[in-house]
Amino acid sequence: MMAVRLFPTGGHFMGTNPIIRTLEIGLIAGFIIHIADGLILWKNNREARPVKYAVNNASANSTWYSRSMGLLGTLLLIFLVIHTSHFWIPNRSNQFATGEELNLYQMMLETFQNPIVVLIYVLGCFSLFWHLLHGFKSAFQSLGLNHVKYNGVISFVGTAFSIIVPILFALMPISIYLGWVK
Repeated sequence: MMAVRLFPTGGHFMGTNPIIRTLEIGLIAGFIIHIADGLILWKNNREARPVKYAVNNASANSTWYSRSMGLLGTLLLIFLVIHTSHFWIPNRSNQFATGEELNLYQMMLETFQNPIVVLIYVLGCFSLFWHLLHGFKSAFQSLGLNHVKYNGVISFVGTAFSIIVPILFALMPISIYLGWVK
């Protein structure tokens, strides 16, 4: 089967390529900055209006998922901790201890036999969908690239990206659990 040969090759490439390793460090730094920035923004918003509105019609001004970024971000952080504890940390630990990589494909097949783990991964991908849906458009707005001429394209690309990426991520545990991949 092709996946049995390709997956370990891809895993080895991702774990040993210096460019990928550098990008990995940048990604971790980006996550830390993003989390800190989100917490600062949340704190500043709370301090800007310490007294709640007498009448709050939040749905008229924003979507529920844009108001729930703290919750969705927390769920994503929990998911990332679970994911790294399943694959990244054991593999890195084994590489440092023995100099060899674990069979990530076999680990994945074993991990995704548990329906609870599969459910956690699917919920993590669902949270990622909502987080990306809000974040993609908001990133352009925060960068000052919010313009009537481009908003339609930005919205379309952001929505497509927000749907495609989480679905592809969720397909791996679902496919293994349902026996589509062996």
